[in-house]
Amino acid sequence: MYVGTLSFDLLLGDVRSLKQKRSVVRPLVAELHRTFAVSVSEVGEQDLLRRATVGLAVVSGDVGRVTDVLDRCERLVAARPELELLSARRRLYGEDDE
Repeated sequence: MYVGTLSFDLLLGDVRSLKQKRSVVRPLVAELHRTFAVSVSEVGEQDLLRRATVGLAVVSGDVGRVTDVLDRCERLVAARPELELLSARRRLYGEDDE
């Protein structure tokens, strides 16, 4: 079994309230979940208006599948015009990791 995690540090566009921030982050989280069947959530910077940290995880028996899903998720986020992807942190855990 392999587990891949990915966290995105995001800079949001013209956001002036937490309500507007939610209107950007929630659709992104929903699309990642729906499209790639990953577990995904906003995991940091909830109190800042123009910043967000979104984390996701995927589990598979095949390391290639995990890598492919993480790559596709990162491309989807990077292509969103309403936000800027500042950084992406990726981790891969295998059966031998403790």
